[in-house]
Amino acid sequence: MDNFTVSIFGSKIFLEIINEVKLFSKFKIKYYENLDLCIKDAEKGTQLIVFFVNESNKSFFNKIKINHFPLILISNSSNPKNEFSSELVEQLSMPFSILDFKKKIVVLIAKSKFKQNSLIHLRDYVIDKNERKIKKNNLELQLSEKEINCLILFSKGKKPINRSLLLKNVWNYSTASETHTVETHIHRLRKKILEKFGDGDFIKNNNQGYYI
Repeated sequence: MDNFTVSIFGSKIFLEIINEVKLFSKFKIKYYENLDLCIKDAEKGTQLIVFFVNESNKSFFNKIKINHFPLILISNSSNPKNEFSSELVEQLSMPFSILDFKKKIVVLIAKSKFKQNSLIHLRDYVIDKNERKIKKNNLELQLSEKEINCLILFSKGKKPINRSLLLKNVWNYSTASETHTVETHIHRLRKKILEKFGDGDFIKNNNQGYYI
């Protein structure tokens, strides 16, 4: 966890406090005056934001509602957590235990790393193995287990994947099986991608097999 940065926004005093506490020696600590820059750095995947909510910065909430990074909200009262649907959000009310604060950091970083390990980048898309979703920009599509497994196989192959390999690796069928399972699933997946993302050229095929 020593490659993670704890980024603080909204309280310079807190920065001074945790810099003096040995409990946080494993983390890099950084203070931001500019929230946009803080979010931009956090989206690179190695930062956790500690956001101190006060009257002067409540208007910034919309900037962090859709977050793909670990986030701790700290305020004088309970924040409406239902505004944040992400599992990467925790909150604390002041005053709070510094040990409790550290535990939340450790848990959120672990969740973030687990989530990052579940992501596969495929062309302009992101495949989330855990959620069984394919995402692009602000759109996402729920897929079946077999569809996700097909995409994972495509992401690993530099050459087209033929029908026999798909049958063996995705369905555990004999390569000699007389079935149209592959063709049916590919057809349905192409249709889903076209309807959600408008991409009619997502899965291609030639005489060697299917590829992306």
